[in-house]
Amino acid sequence: MTTTDTILEKLHEYANPDAVDGMKKYGITPSEALGVSIPILRSIAKEVGKDHELALALWEIDLRETRILASMVDEPSKVTTEQMDMWVSDFDYWEICDQCCMNLFEKTSLAWHKAFEWSGKQEEIVKRAGFVMMARLAVSDKQAPDEPFLAFFPVIEREAVDGRNMVKKAVNWALRQIGKRSLYLNNRATECAERVGEIDSKSARWIASDALRELRSEKVLERINRKVARNQ
Repeated sequence: MTTTDTILEKLHEYANPDAVDGMKKYGITPSEALGVSIPILRSIAKEVGKDHELALALWEIDLRETRILASMVDEPSKVTTEQMDMWVSDFDYWEICDQCCMNLFEKTSLAWHKAFEWSGKQEEIVKRAGFVMMARLAVSDKQAPDEPFLAFFPVIEREAVDGRNMVKKAVNWALRQIGKRSLYLNNRATECAERVGEIDSKSARWIASDALRELRSEKVLERINRKVARNQ
């Protein structure tokens, strides 16, 4: 049986203080960290397997590595809205936000609901989580039709004026990822970006210009066309 003590022992074996200093340069600023790399954390999570109760216990240890591991070993089907709201309220830097959304939250039945709910919150990191969820759903929800993603565009336009760094980068990410799903969504995302670019806001103009640069690029359009050709 895997316990938090055995995991902490293993994490300390891989501790890298130099990596902790390096992470600060990229805005990874947890209150406590050991500097264990994401690939090593994934390897540990694979060894441990899925365990909801262990995930809850790991989250309670306020350490970068245990919280990322919690998101990796938790069972999406057992995650509740209360847990998601509690964890997101604990987010205090972008990496833990993105890791939780990617490793766990996007795989729950609540993912779409939380994308809308959190994107309307005032707290910077919570709002970021909403748009990270949109971006991740665009990448990973392969079975979803195009139409549900259209509902994200008004939210993107509404929040594009938020100049806080973690928010505007996530809004931009969501817009770009939605626009790379299909030719139809590429056209709709391009139209959305053009509307955002007309807003009298520095952050909105940045979001629009950066998104349009990628959405209109030959690389992205070629990739979409290859995808269309494969599915015909």
